[in-house]
Amino acid sequence: MGSSLLKSKSIPTQSIEHTKTPLSLSDLNDLCDATDSSIEDGGGFGWTDLPDRDTLETYWQGVVAMPSRLLFLARQEGIICGSAQLLFAPKNNQAQGFTAKLMSLFIAPWARQEGLASTLLTYIERTARDEGIEVLNLDIRATQHSALKLYENAGYIKIGEHPYYARVNGETIKGLYYYKKLKPQNSDL
Repeated sequence: MGSSLLKSKSIPTQSIEHTKTPLSLSDLNDLCDATDSSIEDGGGFGWTDLPDRDTLETYWQGVVAMPSRLLFLARQEGIICGSAQLLFAPKNNQAQGFTAKLMSLFIAPWARQEGLASTLLTYIERTARDEGIEVLNLDIRATQHSALKLYENAGYIKIGEHPYYARVNGETIKGLYYYKKLKPQNSDL
């Protein structure tokens, strides 16, 4: 009798966290590398061309330093492979204090197709609820098809379009606006 070896795909170790403290040099390097690969792949959160490393490092250090933002980090096998930001209304905007804006969610191409974007989104929503946020808003380029599918599958509702939202490689791209109520749907906020 012969024996056969079964090969199974191992599931990568994943984790999500949010930070308000400065990033270590290793984490900053990982985050910049993940950002570079996402921009090169056509994803982006404004950048269409790779910024120089100093600019990118300064950007991420600034995000962490802003008290009205939370930076969320996605890791695979301990390496930062994506992030997102939650932007709270400023203290002087009490009328919108129950809302926050979800910004810049991305996963590096090498870490995609493992469910990490969905896990990151779920973690952000839970954190927002814990912070007293009742509604999340977001806007996105109409060309970000995978991200649009992620948000729509998670229950985000499209509320509008902007025909002149962004310009990438000389092409003007439409933007889409979404929201999601974080309280149960039968709640009237």
